[in-house]
Amino acid sequence: MTEAATTAVNTLLAQTDSDIASYLEACVHCGECAEACHFYQATKDPKHTPTYKLQPLVKAYKRHKAPLRGVLSILGLTPPEVTEDELREWEPLVYDSCTMCGRCTLVCPMGIDIAGTIRKMREGYAAAGIVPEGLTRARENVERTSSPMGVTAKALLAQVKRQKAETGLEIPVDQDGVDYLAIFSSHEIMASPEIIGGYAKIFKKAGVTWTLSTAAYEATNVGVQIGFGPLARDLVKRIVDEAERLGVKYVIAPECGHAYGAIRWAGPNLIGRPFKFEVIHIVELLDKLRREGKIPPGKKDSRKMTLHDPCQLIRRGGVLKEPRRLLSDSASNFVEMKGAGIANLCCGGGGGVSANERAEELRLKAFEQKLKQIDDIGDIETIVIPCANCRGVFEDGLDEYESDYEVIGLGELVAETLRED
Repeated sequence: MTEAATTAVNTLLAQTDSDIASYLEACVHCGECAEACHFYQATKDPKHTPTYKLQPLVKAYKRHKAPLRGVLSILGLTPPEVTEDELREWEPLVYDSCTMCGRCTLVCPMGIDIAGTIRKMREGYAAAGIVPEGLTRARENVERTSSPMGVTAKALLAQVKRQKAETGLEIPVDQDGVDYLAIFSSHEIMASPEIIGGYAKIFKKAGVTWTLSTAAYEATNVGVQIGFGPLARDLVKRIVDEAERLGVKYVIAPECGHAYGAIRWAGPNLIGRPFKFEVIHIVELLDKLRREGKIPPGKKDSRKMTLHDPCQLIRRGGVLKEPRRLLSDSASNFVEMKGAGIANLCCGGGGGVSANERAEELRLKAFEQKLKQIDDIGDIETIVIPCANCRGVFEDGLDEYESDYEVIGLGELVAETLRED
């Protein structure tokens, strides 16, 4: 075995705990996960079957950890060592054709967390340096600036200045003693900065004290996307240290499903202790403020709208009712698409796929499945998307297929339809 293969296999075996072992033993090869995968639906290629993507891990497990492996080895029934060539052959399946959306996990009759197991597999690949160029570049940007797009604190402050000018509202930065610390994805800061102004409008209306931080403004965790635990831990710790230094009660996860999972669910495990604050998604916070009567709705938007359910927020995060309550308060013609909710189809660009240029053709094929869901509703004007990464994928896909749907963030819609005093 080469050094890269040895490193990858040793890391894969270290990731194979009792949960993963039980998953690998439980699989009955029924194929249900294939029908749930948007990449398989788009291509009908058997190699995009989710459990097939796990083969390097399965092979390493059967050779080194499976029950009765000693007996099977004597009989010549254990598989050979995983080679570097095999790892590289499977690498596009692990990174290009899986967004870790969890739809395969949802339908698995044996309860196997296939998406979580792919995340474990990526740890082995990252340790061996077998990672797509786009994600490698994102990691380099993060290590240099904390942002996968290379967004600096100076760029953040420039956007804050513009939003102050546009809204006429104060946007606090590096302010301690407030209740909430807001973090954003790079895409929001650079491509949709109006959401920062939207926060200012909403929080002023609600009487909420909040701040941004020049030390911890980036929500995206490339370490989780790539599968590199030490980097994932460092990025979470950066936010935790700043939130605790400022003494906030809450950290607001932005409209980014992946960022929500990374900070709320994975975060405490990554740093090895509970946070001294709570993590709340912006959609959860807006719903809370709405129910408390602090941000009453005004005139509803009359456009015919539907809601895209971001996988990490809805299916894996459980924030299902809140966006629908907010949207129903803000729009007079909200229509659900077929398959909405926890069984939704992924946009095709999560889990780092949208940052992986090599995967573009496959990603656009997968997006076509999502677009068909929207087309089937008929006469939709606007798609509400409470995830900045999904929004970017939609914008690329709509342009590719020459569709003229408008996309808008949920927080942006709430801000636009607040009741005026």
